[in-house]
Amino acid sequence: MRVSGPTPICGTISGIRGCIRIHHHYHLSKNLGNFLVWLLGGCFSFTGKSLLVMDPYVIQMQDHGSLPSVLDVHVNVAGRSSVLGKVKSRKARWSVRPSDMSNKTFNPIRAIVDNMKVKPNPNKTMIALSIGDPTVFGNLPTDPEVTQAMKDALDSGKFNGYVPSIGYLSSREEVASYYHCPEAPLEAKDVILTSGCSQAIELCLAVLANPGQNILVPRPGFSLYRTLAESMGIEVKLYNLLPEKNWEIDLKQLESLIDEKTVCLIVNNPSNPCGSVFSRRHLQKILAVAARQCVPILADEIYGDMVFSDSKFEPLATLSSKVPILSCGGLAKRWLVPGWRMGWILIHDRRDIFGNEIRDGLTKLSQRILGPCTLVQGALKSILCRTPRVFYHNTLSFLKSNADLCYGALAAIPGLRPIRPSGAMYLMVGIEMEHFPEFENDVEFTEQLVAEQSVHCLPATCFEYPNFFRVVITVPEVMMLEACSRIQEFCEQHYHCAEGSQEECDK
Repeated sequence: MRVSGPTPICGTISGIRGCIRIHHHYHLSKNLGNFLVWLLGGCFSFTGKSLLVMDPYVIQMQDHGSLPSVLDVHVNVAGRSSVLGKVKSRKARWSVRPSDMSNKTFNPIRAIVDNMKVKPNPNKTMIALSIGDPTVFGNLPTDPEVTQAMKDALDSGKFNGYVPSIGYLSSREEVASYYHCPEAPLEAKDVILTSGCSQAIELCLAVLANPGQNILVPRPGFSLYRTLAESMGIEVKLYNLLPEKNWEIDLKQLESLIDEKTVCLIVNNPSNPCGSVFSRRHLQKILAVAARQCVPILADEIYGDMVFSDSKFEPLATLSSKVPILSCGGLAKRWLVPGWRMGWILIHDRRDIFGNEIRDGLTKLSQRILGPCTLVQGALKSILCRTPRVFYHNTLSFLKSNADLCYGALAAIPGLRPIRPSGAMYLMVGIEMEHFPEFENDVEFTEQLVAEQSVHCLPATCFEYPNFFRVVITVPEVMMLEACSRIQEFCEQHYHCAEGSQEECDK
């Protein structure tokens, strides 16, 4: 609205029942004054330069000389406001910055591996023992029944649309039926389907923890736990696994970390990166700590049932009805299809400690991406029911053979201390750094191993555990033999006797 008149003023009119705020300068005329009187129901009268108060309102005005003839009136009556005329805008400028969440996101594996400056030996073919993807070398294909299930789902044309964010009811029923047992009963309402096990872990952390609270994470442990937690402002406390006890948890040290801000204990069994499998007795001790301290458990069981013949996998939820457990799993490892991104959360809460809040929270969080791939959901029933047992047996037989081969070869190398695995797809190897004085740490050791022998193992600094390295045992046997031979050659070239240990050098 533009008006003209002889007197440039600015002013504020505020009242008990309403408010008119004139926050730009304008030229006021008698007609405008009459408009204001009408707008406020006759509370004012206008005479020249002044407004007369008829009710208890406060009016402030002052001269400002020659000012632009623009009127900008804000009206606020009974809490509602409107803007008339031209609004004063901020000074436009580009200012695009990354979010706090993105700045807090840090993946130790990527940070170390991506910053490696060395190049492999051009005279030797690269052997990557660093990638936890069983499909890389083509020697571990999934079963034909699994592939056919996906083809059938695609050809049916039934799984091309949106679905509930937590997954098809029929697919959740199949997962519940597959993992149901008397000790840990499950129904479809206890299952959340996710985009891989990684998203399952993310949802569990997000529903259990707020910024400023803390979670308990194994050391050595899967680096994604820290990556996800710290990006959400959640503190990570590391509890120790003991290599001399086949990577059992230091339970006393674990319990000492718990405080009033502890909201979750992560238990990874079987373990990445250790390849360890906890005994029933040790799992019961872990559950006793959780029950005593009233801390729920996030059970990362993506390698569940991937244990060698001399061990047994015990699902954590089958051993306790007192501790609420969110168990995370998926197709990635056991069915050898990590790229299909199908995971799940199994909610075990027989004492109703989580109640509806945690279940509802998981549902709400799952709505951010509207669930995993519908085609894989459509294939789940056939994948779970029709995959032959011989497929699982052959996979585990191969992994155990490679584990035994690798352990035996590396155990014979002076300066290395491999820990025999019992499951999963990994083996951890200790480096007696005093015998390799030219290397500052495990990162330098593994970098030089790449440079000289073209063998890439992940330094265990990636898993918060320096002076070890991790070996992936999914590579073809001939490649594993060659890699171990190169590691032996490398160690022989760089090994030095520690002072006072000549007897060992003479072996």
